[in-house]
Amino acid sequence: MLDVKFIRENLELVEKSTKEKGYKIDIKEIVRLDDERKKILSEVEELRKARNETAAKMKGGKPSTDLIKKGKQIKEELSEKEQALTSAETEVKKLLKQVPNVIFDDVPLGGEECSVEVKKWGENHETGVDHLDYAVSRDWVDFERGAKVAGAKFYYLKGELALLENALLQYGLSKVLEHGFTFMTVPDMVSSRVLEGCGFNPRSSEQSDEYFIEGEDLAMIATAEMPLTGYHMDEIIDEDKLPFLYAGYSACFRKEAGTYGKYTRGLFSVHQFNKLEMYVFCLPEKSKEMHEKILEIEEDIWQGLGIPYHVINIAAGDLGAPAAKKYDMEYWSPVNQKYQEITSCSNCTDFQARAVNCRVRRKDGTVEFVHTLNGTAIPLARALVVILENYATQDGKLKVPEVLRPYLNNKEEI
Repeated sequence: MLDVKFIRENLELVEKSTKEKGYKIDIKEIVRLDDERKKILSEVEELRKARNETAAKMKGGKPSTDLIKKGKQIKEELSEKEQALTSAETEVKKLLKQVPNVIFDDVPLGGEECSVEVKKWGENHETGVDHLDYAVSRDWVDFERGAKVAGAKFYYLKGELALLENALLQYGLSKVLEHGFTFMTVPDMVSSRVLEGCGFNPRSSEQSDEYFIEGEDLAMIATAEMPLTGYHMDEIIDEDKLPFLYAGYSACFRKEAGTYGKYTRGLFSVHQFNKLEMYVFCLPEKSKEMHEKILEIEEDIWQGLGIPYHVINIAAGDLGAPAAKKYDMEYWSPVNQKYQEITSCSNCTDFQARAVNCRVRRKDGTVEFVHTLNGTAIPLARALVVILENYATQDGKLKVPEVLRPYLNNKEEI
């Protein structure tokens, strides 16, 4: 959420950024409604002052009829104005939630096709094995029984593939711990306040990619970013304690509506998967530096696995509401002969922190909002796709990447 004061002081910037992100929001109307809110607030404050003055005059004796009449009139007017104020505040807050974060100057403008490649690593393979056919032939994955139990796009992992998933987690965890992150397991459900604080605006299960719990103010998380965003909600953190670096492991639940097709086959796009997510709370002046650090960690992880990839600076029209800037890392799929997303990392500046009221107390006593960032370390289901495509051998075996062998009893192949 953006501060309405910031919007007032940077009206053209916010309008331009909102338009570049593809949002159709009347920013001037928000300012106009906030002017009305401020006017009503001023009237409420005047009426409260008059009420207090009248009440003071009524003390110490029998009040006059006129004074009683005046007090009653003030009470009625104040009640009406307070209701109007509550309504105005609700409307302004509702509209503010729809305004996306302002993009950084180095974010490419335009739609998805305008994203810019900024890094490239590894040699692209020309041939690979279809991960689903291969895993089914080894009896490692069972979508049929997954569908029988929970519906389409749910699955069971079995045997060596389930062990490989665990090895990927242990490897990714070792990497983030090297960089000072604290490992956390997190709740698999969050409240609507936390969900909205992440930059989502859920209204119902039908209008969102999240699964909602009927009769409860809860939704299943789509990523550990959600509960981690709320971890320091309504807290003030001393400056010398930052940054906080968290690595959250969780199941992730997504409807992924409309994602069926050639490039979302099998484990690449599913309704439930496990993921190790990096999350950072830091000082505002450090967030750009931290963004580059998260990207470096992601690159270190995938270079260790020997997977060719490139990094793209996501264009404004493809950015979500919270991000001021986002990098996507896409691996080279030898099966589809194209780059496909494997991780991302976003700098959300104070957009999420403002919504969940997470602030920092500076050494001089001043208080301001922290900055938050998130980045994927290992998306486990999708990581299995990558490993199977790149490491399955002609004789039907799977070569184990060297960095994963310590977590698989040092097996070179399975």
